Amino acid sequence: MKKKILLVAGGYSNEREISLKTANSVYQELKKNKNYIISLIEPNGEFVKNLRKFKPNIVFNLLHGRYGEDGYIQSILESEKVKYTHSGVLSSSIAIDKELSKKIFIKNKILTPKYIKFSFKKKISKQKIIKAVQKSLNFPVVVKPINEGSSVNVYICNKNNFYKNLLKLFNYGEVLIEKYIPGREIQVAILGSKKLGAIELKPKRKFYDYEAKYNPKAKTEHIIPVNISKKNYAKVTSIALKAHNLLNCRGVTRSDFRFYKNKFYLLETNTQPGMTSLSLVPEIARYQNITFKELIEKILKDASINK
Repeated sequence: MKKKILLVAGGYSNEREISLKTANSVYQELKKNKNYIISLIEPNGEFVKNLRKFKPNIVFNLLHGRYGEDGYIQSILESEKVKYTHSGVLSSSIAIDKELSKKIFIKNKILTPKYIKFSFKKKISKQKIIKAVQKSLNFPVVVKPINEGSSVNVYICNKNNFYKNLLKLFNYGEVLIEKYIPGREIQVAILGSKKLGAIELKPKRKFYDYEAKYNPKAKTEHIIPVNISKKNYAKVTSIALKAHNLLNCRGVTRSDFRFYKNKFYLLETNTQPGMTSLSLVPEIARYQNITFKELIEKILKDASINK
């Protein structure tokens, strides 16, 4: 009997375009398998109606950012009792919340950049904010939304451009101001309960931002294997696995690190990493002799509810 797989992609977040690219990559691979009946829908107002109409065996969640990566779509799928890929409701909502996940990392002795949370509701003068940031973190700092993905609206700031960049995020209400950690960018993928591997990125841009992630013209250099000692490789992959387990993640995750002065700083853990031709998880898997087809099958195999 044929298995019905429903791909959910697009959505309402700033990462809609990437989600659709991810879905196209997965769709092209899955349609080669004659045992699958595949459909692709967007999570619009007709979502539950379309879901019930198609009656999938598995929902392959290929959404990125808000509504797809934050527990929202997961809670709908749980209530409909449909098996789905990746992490569950609580794990997704905690992982996308950069402050909440940081608190968990800190409590469990995982090194992460020092930060302060700033609310735009507080009527504080420009000078006072700058002074407080200078005292607590010192410049440069990173200003970022609490719950966005793909480095959307992330700014590295010095003392001069800090306030201007901070105001760009006014509509978020609350943001994180984080100590900027220089050094090397290393990303680690976890699949199920196993370490999949690591990759280093050398962006031509200031950092591995949205453009560097998704635009081939940005010419970000991908280095695999990562040129670090065996001991450090074991350390960074172990931290990623620890974070994956602490957040109770499922399926595949990708943790982003800065390596500076022989220390690994965990920036965040992504529960819905991209699966496009430029994406890191498929590249890490390829290096470990896992084809794109096999990677997709492993993610599908892990699909469940009550997680």
